[in-house]
Amino acid sequence: MNVAARRRAATRAIVLDRSLEALPFFRLSDSADDSAISYSPPSGGRWRVLPSPGDRLPGTFDQDIYVELLRRYHESGFPADGCLTFTLHAFLRAIGRRVDGRTYEQLRAGLARLHRTTAESNGAYFVAAEGKPLDGGFTLLTAVAIDRRRLTDREQLSFFPALESAEPGEARVTLSPLMRANIAAGHTITLSPSNYQALSSPVARRLYRLLEVARAEGHLTWRSSLESLAEQLPLAQRFPSHLQRVLQPAHEMLLAAGIARDVRIKQVNREWMVDYVIAGRVGTPAAPGGTH
Repeated sequence: MNVAARRRAATRAIVLDRSLEALPFFRLSDSADDSAISYSPPSGGRWRVLPSPGDRLPGTFDQDIYVELLRRYHESGFPADGCLTFTLHAFLRAIGRRVDGRTYEQLRAGLARLHRTTAESNGAYFVAAEGKPLDGGFTLLTAVAIDRRRLTDREQLSFFPALESAEPGEARVTLSPLMRANIAAGHTITLSPSNYQALSSPVARRLYRLLEVARAEGHLTWRSSLESLAEQLPLAQRFPSHLQRVLQPAHEMLLAAGIARDVRIKQVNREWMVDYVIAGRVGTPAAPGGTH
């Protein structure tokens, strides 16, 4: 396969750190909630996501920013320094967002949030290269720099009416070494960009990522209690009836997209459970080290 063909193949996959995907990080709303996320995985340990002082936790827009960053990381051949450079305009177009002054500011704020929000692991986040869980904290981005366009570039904006009120810029970000090491070790999941974009619900997009964690672990079916699923997504709702109302549209999207073959919610011994049957798929390119 030549270089051009490899690049085309890369755009058909998004490779994500499986350890991070199994843990909650993004609120599934863009509310002003600045309380920490706390989660205790079934395997043990404790996980917390702490917002930067004065800011909120990452939300739905930030989830899409994160996924697009990892798509670009794959597309660019997993650069060793973890650095990605892109224009804000091209990035917003890639994630299907309208390009205007408001979304430029949302993108800048989202990148800053991914840089400043701290994830704390006490035996929860698995470090594949070391074969053991992490005790410590990290951020998804270790550096973010956004430069305004040069004056000569800004003079060209008159040719693009939609951009006259918004000054675009170029961003340079660096991905977490922990995420990059897990990807290099093949401790990954793989998403289809077309499937991800087809899911208009943030809850469906998050469920897609969790189902791919189950697939990577060798499961064709995945069962979770509604209570545990709400914590892992995470969702603020806690009553089974409320959770089912939130999950139903997302489940319909997963079925329509061919990501899940069947989804059933039922009560077992007074506990509400949800069962997913994961659909088969055509193979997609993997991370450098293969899939563990």
